[in-house]
Amino acid sequence: MKHSSVTFCLDFGNTKKKIAIFHDDQIVHVVELHEPEIETLQNLLQQYQPQKSILSSVVQHDKKIEVLLQKHTQFILLNHLVKLPFVLPFFKKETIGADRLALMAATQQLNKRNANFLIISLGTCITYNFMNTKKIFLGGSISPGVHMRFKAMNDNTAFLPLETLTHETPLIGYDTSTNLTSGVVLGVMYEIEGMITAYQKRYRNLHCVLTGGDADFFAQRLKKNIFADPLFIFKGLYELIQSQGK
Repeated sequence: MKHSSVTFCLDFGNTKKKIAIFHDDQIVHVVELHEPEIETLQNLLQQYQPQKSILSSVVQHDKKIEVLLQKHTQFILLNHLVKLPFVLPFFKKETIGADRLALMAATQQLNKRNANFLIISLGTCITYNFMNTKKIFLGGSISPGVHMRFKAMNDNTAFLPLETLTHETPLIGYDTSTNLTSGVVLGVMYEIEGMITAYQKRYRNLHCVLTGGDADFFAQRLKKNIFADPLFIFKGLYELIQSQGK
């Protein structure tokens, strides 16, 4: 009987730290890493006994996590020095976030002939990531995410409350709460739709993927033809660690 290979793909973002657990090439669990982080990770390593692990981090994480993963697995810390299955622009490669590298790794696996790709990740920030038909990651844009917008209005005013995503999003808000929700949610929607339109005018055969923690919420509301995959970054991380040494 063939035993499955277990891989840990870790995504440390500004808001959450998550681990996708792969059995062979399938995600079987996604868990959030809570305090105490080292103890939680030790328990997960003991439970699943992964052979490989890869970490994408855009925060100042505890370096003991890297030591622990190196001790128990074949470990990779994702950065621009890792072997990548796509081409990076030649300027300031070291400034490109690990999360964006993982998204591009997942993108180049999409089976679309002569296609351009716009990957929109909705997290703490909204990142727009463009890969052309030659598998060159040209860059994109970064703007404040949904919760950052809500928090900025709360932090920088005397009386505006801190709101969160809600399914009630009127065009014309009728109280403070719905005014804030209308401004943020519809603002993000029109921003995304406007960005997609701008890319479509310049590039033919454009395929769009929406990912990140708020992907499902906005995918239901956007008028554009867009594919939503909240786990897209983990698929890129898995592709990267499997391709090393080939």
